[in-house]
Amino acid sequence: MKRVEAELFTDSGNNAVVRLPGRRFPGILIQGDSLSILRSDVAEVMKAISRGDVAEARETAGLLLTDLDAPPARYSAALEAHEIPRP
Repeated sequence: MKRVEAELFTDSGNNAVVRLPGRRFPGILIQGDSLSILRSDVAEVMKAISRGDVAEARETAGLLLTDLDAPPARYSAALEAHEIPRP
């Protein structure tokens, strides 16, 4: 393991915006448990599709899309707040 200092542009919640040394643009750090939940949600969509339950697949996919829209919005807001151009 290597320890480095990173710049934190948001609070350190489930999807913090950070910039690692040597990088021009920040990235989004997604906690492992949050990533696991996203993966489970995709698996639920796939199960519903395989059962032919389009309504459930659509509903779960909609919730997943809402969850996936949050990090990019937070990223854009952090870049704007620190006057960093978008990549």
